[in-house]
Amino acid sequence: MSSFKRALIPAIRSARPRPTTLQRLPVVASRPLALRKYSTEPVKPATETPEKPAENPADAATPNYTEVLAEKDKQIASLTDSYRRALAEAENVRARARKEVEDTKAFSIQKFAKDLLDTADILQMALKALPAEELEAGKNQHLTNLHQGVSMTRVEMLKSFKRYGVEEFHPLNEKFDPNLHQALFQAPIPGKEPGTVFEVVKVGYTIHGRCLRPAQVGVVQDTQ
Repeated sequence: MSSFKRALIPAIRSARPRPTTLQRLPVVASRPLALRKYSTEPVKPATETPEKPAENPADAATPNYTEVLAEKDKQIASLTDSYRRALAEAENVRARARKEVEDTKAFSIQKFAKDLLDTADILQMALKALPAEELEAGKNQHLTNLHQGVSMTRVEMLKSFKRYGVEEFHPLNEKFDPNLHQALFQAPIPGKEPGTVFEVVKVGYTIHGRCLRPAQVGVVQDTQ
């Protein structure tokens, strides 16, 4: 065999058809066919739902100015009332403080003035002790001078009292007042109204309208 033939033999062998192998495919389960059902009832017309109007975002965000103003008015009225009450209370406090200061000044000499009333009473008793007939006749010049000196001293003392709000009162024939008078005795007096003062034993004094010492008096008694 020639070399040419020997070279063709492998080529011929490789050109022979090879047997094909069949691959088994997986079995797919079959599904039953779905049947479409048709209803025999009449078709009802669909009801239309009315659409709500879309809310405007600007309207939702806008406040009710009427309500806001009304609420502000209430707050202003409440604050105004509180402010007025505070002013009134402050004014009352200032008025009470002024009154206390004035009373302190007015009645600071009350005890001192009350101690001087005994001196005024002694001067009054000295004037009453001098015999009136001796003074009228002018028989004793020394006695007359003494009377004038005592009288002038008492007058000046009363003037000094008055400068500090202390005043004398003589309630003869006045209606008895327990706030200003001290009844020492009672007696029926014909022609006098019961309850009136018919005799003043010791005069009374006030300081700035307040009783400093009540007058000691005799009161007409009711005989009925």
